[in-house]
Amino acid sequence: MRRQYLISGKTLTVETSPSSSSSQRTLLVDGVPHNADVVCVEPNVYSVLIDRRSTDVTIDGGGHVWVGSTRLSVEIHDPRKWSRGQGADAEHGTIALKAAMPGKVVAVLVEVGEAIETGKGVLVVEAMKMQNEVKSPKSGTVQAIRVSPGDSVAAGQVLVVIE
Repeated sequence: MRRQYLISGKTLTVETSPSSSSSQRTLLVDGVPHNADVVCVEPNVYSVLIDRRSTDVTIDGGGHVWVGSTRLSVEIHDPRKWSRGQGADAEHGTIALKAAMPGKVVAVLVEVGEAIETGKGVLVVEAMKMQNEVKSPKSGTVQAIRVSPGDSVAAGQVLVVIE
C-alpha cells in the first residue's frame, strides 16, 4: 500500500508490504527501505521498532501523532480517497474552487496574486447556518476571485481560481 503523509509541513511517501509475521512490515520511506515491527499495545497506542530503534507512537485523533514525547501534525493523502476539487491536474495547472452547496460568502481570506500553500483558508461560505472555510487543495497563486463577501452562491459555482 502506498500513501503520502504531510508531517509538520514535509511530505513523505511511504509504501508498506507485509512480511512473514503479522506485525512485521517492510517500509519504503521516500524510496529508502526500512524494516518495521508494529504492535498495537492499546487503542491508538503502538510500539514501533524501526531498524532496531524502538519508540511509542500515540494517535490523538485530531490530526496529531505523538512519537515519543514529540507532537507532530499529520495529514494522510490516500490516492484512493476522492476529494472535492481534486483530480488528475490538482497538483499541476489551474484549479477552480467551486461551492459545494448553495450559500452566502462571509469572507474572502486571500487576494489576487497572493501565493498560498496547500490547506490555506481561501474564503468562508455560510450554508445551512454553518460557516465553512474553503481551503486550497494545492500550493499556487490566486489567479481570480469571482465572489465578494455578501454574495449568494449556487452549488458548483466557481469561487476562486488557483494556478
